[in-house]
Amino acid sequence: MSSHREAPAISKDPVADNTDLYAFVSADQPSTVTIIANYIPLEEPAGGPNFNLFGDDVLYEIKIDNNGDGVEDVTYQFRFTTQILNPETFLYNVGPIASLADPNWNMRQTYSVTKVRGARGHKETVLAEALISPPVNIGPRSTPDYPSLANAAIHTLPSGEKVFAGQREEAFNVDLGSIFDLGTLRPFQNLHLISTPATGGVDASKGFNVHSIAIQVPRTHVTRNGSAPSDPLDANAVIGVWATASRQRALIRQPQPGRQHEAGPWVQVSRLGEPLINEVIIPLGKKDYWNSTYPADDSQFIQYYNNPELAGLLPVLYPGVFPNLATLNA
Repeated sequence: MSSHREAPAISKDPVADNTDLYAFVSADQPSTVTIIANYIPLEEPAGGPNFNLFGDDVLYEIKIDNNGDGVEDVTYQFRFTTQILNPETFLYNVGPIASLADPNWNMRQTYSVTKVRGARGHKETVLAEALISPPVNIGPRSTPDYPSLANAAIHTLPSGEKVFAGQREEAFNVDLGSIFDLGTLRPFQNLHLISTPATGGVDASKGFNVHSIAIQVPRTHVTRNGSAPSDPLDANAVIGVWATASRQRALIRQPQPGRQHEAGPWVQVSRLGEPLINEVIIPLGKKDYWNSTYPADDSQFIQYYNNPELAGLLPVLYPGVFPNLATLNA
């Protein structure tokens, strides 16, 4: 379930841009569900000296609906705090980072995890605080054993959840340079109205990174009645999952350079549940609005779900290649 830079406003706010969402029964522990929410699209690994970080001013949330009404019943919230050990150097690290406690690591992040039952602000329980996020994978001199650093940043919470938050390799395979060039499909581009020789597809996101929030949750923590059903047809066996990012309503900039603070209620600026909906289904004039709404209200967009623009364009761009789509659109 992916959408990268899918709306005008969020494309200018990458730390709050929800890029991918995955939810599945955990292969290593079938009694749990693993949910992964990615943010910050298309990170260049060689992004120093100011490497990508989660936003201290962003509320990241994974939301779970267990009764089918499109409203969250369980939410996991993640808030980040950045610490600079030595503000008198421009360096992210001043030597090799051998552990998560290494003093050579100058700019680090910790985070808290809060569980909410029902709507935001109700029945909140702080599950953990000051959990360490691993450094980014800088290179062989700065992070000579990065897998060990990443593994050390997997935290098991007293409440039974397991969490990780940090930079990971982008896993979504998409030919961005092709599909947004007037719907080009490289293997068939010789049949496009503006024809060029057919070639293989290109994974445009290969080699880039994202920042992932991953949580492994006991199934009994998210089902409507606290059970762990084995029958997939059991109503209690179905959950809906989406992820969001929110910012506080007001940003106040102080006269001192670099000083600012946020105030007011949280306002949702990004959400992701189903694949590519806002990216290629919702029209340009409503993309920012869609990011601010909730799944329970998605019926207002039903005309775009039922009649996706791309389905109408492909038979025009590729005459005779998609006869079934042409018939459907007739």
